[in-house]
Amino acid sequence: MSGERELVVDLMIIIAAATGGGVLASILRLPVVLGYLIAGLVVGHYIPGLDIEVERVQDIAELGVALLLFTLGVQFSPNKLRGVRRVALLAGIAQIVLTVALGVAVARGLGLGNDAGLVLGAAMALSSTMVVLKLLDGRRELDAPHGRVAIGMLLVQDLAVGPLVILVPAAAGEGGSGVAGDLALAAGKAVLLLGGAYLLGAFVVPRLLFRVAAAGFRELFVLSVLSLALGLAAGSFALGLGLAFGAFLAGLVVSESEFSYQTLAEVLPLRDVFATIFFVSMGLLIDPDVLADRPEHVIAISAALVFGKLLIVTLAVSLTGYSKRSALLVGLALAQGGEFSFVLAQLGIDEGLISEEFNSAILMSAFASILLSPLLMQTGPPLLGRLERHPIAGRFFAQPVVVELGVESDELRQHVVICGYGQVGRELVQELQTRGLRSLVVDANPYRAEQLRREGVPYVYGDAGNAAVLSACGLDRARVLIVTLPDPAVAQAIVTYARRRSDRLDIIVRGRGPEDYQALLRAGASEVVQPEVEAGLEFLRHTLHRFGVDRTQLQALLARKRRDAYRQR
Repeated sequence: MSGERELVVDLMIIIAAATGGGVLASILRLPVVLGYLIAGLVVGHYIPGLDIEVERVQDIAELGVALLLFTLGVQFSPNKLRGVRRVALLAGIAQIVLTVALGVAVARGLGLGNDAGLVLGAAMALSSTMVVLKLLDGRRELDAPHGRVAIGMLLVQDLAVGPLVILVPAAAGEGGSGVAGDLALAAGKAVLLLGGAYLLGAFVVPRLLFRVAAAGFRELFVLSVLSLALGLAAGSFALGLGLAFGAFLAGLVVSESEFSYQTLAEVLPLRDVFATIFFVSMGLLIDPDVLADRPEHVIAISAALVFGKLLIVTLAVSLTGYSKRSALLVGLALAQGGEFSFVLAQLGIDEGLISEEFNSAILMSAFASILLSPLLMQTGPPLLGRLERHPIAGRFFAQPVVVELGVESDELRQHVVICGYGQVGRELVQELQTRGLRSLVVDANPYRAEQLRREGVPYVYGDAGNAAVLSACGLDRARVLIVTLPDPAVAQAIVTYARRRSDRLDIIVRGRGPEDYQALLRAGASEVVQPEVEAGLEFLRHTLHRFGVDRTQLQALLARKRRDAYRQR
């Protein structure tokens, strides 16, 4: 029966299982990714008669990885990624090297050789791009400081797949003297692909998408975008750099054109479907029997993946100048195995470096770490807040506060304190400076602090959620506090502290949804700005203006709509 099974039947089973698992996870208020993974495990091993052809499903699931990286590239233009390139490279490379060394140490502790340790370390070094991006997106933290750093490090990990694939066979004694040449060749291929992507983005893609959009056929636009994404992904794969890297480059190419928003609207539904298939297929690969056969292997590898990798990532990011809080949040995001862990483990079997039994232990550990990942990211920030307030543990999170005001601190009065120097923060500072009003910026990104110093903008370097940092801002003498940070837990901590310092301070804070809105108001915020509400009102204003509604009517309508929208929350 299994040999006659059609691929479409397997996909129907997988989609139905994913639906059930996702619904159950949502009812239990768990991330839906957990539901997809467990659905794959149940369908693959605990329902008799369902002999799914895993390899065929995996081939289709790879489209989910490519489309996810493509949409990420569309959303994150090079200008946004440029700010984290240094920490991504330095911390990313350090994390990979240290994790490989940890894998060798774990394997030797289990009585295995260095060859098996290299395979284990390589598999452990790579986090799940798909899982991390899904979780960050669901928590709306893609644009948070730790979110951007995590994404940058994920891209470094994806680039490292090629070198790791070269190093693993070298451990078997094949072409050891030519490893350096092979790595140089891989770097040359990456530069070649980057150059090709640049030429496409500068000279070909904008003109091509304009022509296709002008033709007026929606399906042609979708096909053109998919051809670009999958074409660069296939080219990257052919060069030995992996599908993910090429797909991400294709997204960056589109992000610089005027068609980026339309591209996202068309591709996101496809991405979500194939991404769901990918998660279920990961669950299908797991052999639960290894828990009974080799529990010590699974426990040791899982502990190294979660706790060992968490410490390594946190240390690597903090050494680049980021606050310990941001570094720990990045560590929590990356503390798991990934899709390429499965690929490298299989390569270890093909080269005779590890046994099938040890491979199963690696896969089960990667699966367990992925299951824990949503829980770590969900419980991490509240736990972090408690640790920061602890009299002993709080000392670890204490950070040096760098204050550069340009005036004596006592002279800074009736000023505006802006927490976060992203796009919104920069716009505010520029307009305040134009009108001769004083502002003070708080940001935990060391590179932004350097930028503020060059621009002569008064700033405090440090985590705005830390009381020691906020105490340097002169909140009792300030007139307005603006919190642009997307992390609701940090925003609430800032508002609570600021309101204790001053009853007269006008506090304007960014919120994500109804729950954030009410919690921030209770904490003492004067006004909570809802980006989605404001975007909807702007769309409404623009549309009605095009139909001839005069400005006075528009202002009255928008004021009423804004009042009603916020009142309902």
